[in-house]
Amino acid sequence: MTPLVSVIVTTYNHEPYLADALDATLSQRCDFGVEIVLGEDCSSDETLGVCKKFAEQYPDRVTLITSAKNVGWRANYRRCVEAAKGKYVAFCDGDDYFLDTEHLAMQVALMEQNPNVGLSYARAERRDKNGDLIGYFPTGKGHTSLDTLLHDWCVENCTTLARRDLVLDYYATEQPENRSEWLTEDLPMWLYVAAHSEVAYIDRVMAVHRVFADSVSHSTSLAKRLAFCDSSSNIKLWFDERYNTSRQRKHLLRERMNTALWVYSHIGSVGNFVKRWWQEIKALPIQIFNIKPYGLFAKKLFRKTKIGN
Repeated sequence: MTPLVSVIVTTYNHEPYLADALDATLSQRCDFGVEIVLGEDCSSDETLGVCKKFAEQYPDRVTLITSAKNVGWRANYRRCVEAAKGKYVAFCDGDDYFLDTEHLAMQVALMEQNPNVGLSYARAERRDKNGDLIGYFPTGKGHTSLDTLLHDWCVENCTTLARRDLVLDYYATEQPENRSEWLTEDLPMWLYVAAHSEVAYIDRVMAVHRVFADSVSHSTSLAKRLAFCDSSSNIKLWFDERYNTSRQRKHLLRERMNTALWVYSHIGSVGNFVKRWWQEIKALPIQIFNIKPYGLFAKKLFRKTKIGN
């Protein structure tokens, strides 16, 4: 059966978790063809062995893509999308997994009935490395327009289903391989799709996203954490200017400042806090009236005093 959906599973050093992702995908209840395109990027653990086991056990459903050397997360994503055969692509990194067995069936039904919808997504659980529940995302309502998604990002990648042609258009048009400052792939991809199609949200928990303390988006390293936060903010500013006539510019600059200063308030120096504060005010002078940084600065001084005592 020709697959209608290609599930893109990119994996690197996911040996303890990958079988969960693959088993959950293979357990999806569908009346259409589903393939798994499994991109393994030269892991240093036994992830490749897990991949080979599933590819050998399910040769008609699992396509393994690997190479002699590590190609990096961005190229791994792209080569899997280009190898996919489905009209739709779903994404599930090797440490995440689908929770709802109706996940793909519900999203395909919605998108087949609404051809203008290029992206659908749902709610997800967030769990730590031990499997303990941290919370849900999004925490509030889901948004379905470029403008509202820029204002309040709420798309969890492991819940997405998108038209493959739009994802390929994203690669051809925006050429993310030339944008090393973009430290994430899903955010710009879904902003591009939202700028070129309708978006649908299903208010139902459908997948699990594992959150690790040492990941690029949740790193305890000040430099890495700031780099990721700034990259995400600047990606949104770029798409806001290119596709949204900069309607969210003031909000996004305020969000960038508040996020960076929150990070500095926990793991940065007072001097760097003040330097970054002034840098953001110069970018948008009205931010001197933003009250949140004053509270963060007071908390920073309190923590410093407490540690000093």
